[in-house]
Amino acid sequence: MLRHCSRPGCGERAVVTLTYQYGRSQVWLDHLRPERDPHAYDLCHRHATRLSVPQGWHLDDRRPPAVLDLLVS
Repeated sequence: MLRHCSRPGCGERAVVTLTYQYGRSQVWLDHLRPERDPHAYDLCHRHATRLSVPQGWHLDDRRPPAVLDLLVS
């Protein structure tokens, strides 16, 4: 089933799943998970590439480089 971006007002197709751990100040971007996870956020390409994390937090984009190249082209 097609899933949409979790950002309010965005109707784009989700391509990335964002998860985070508050205690570690860590954010992860992964391939879109096969199943929706109520503890994660699905993002479209535009919102995933524009994502910024709070000062002191770390962003770990765990998608393989080949996937990143396809999204940019």
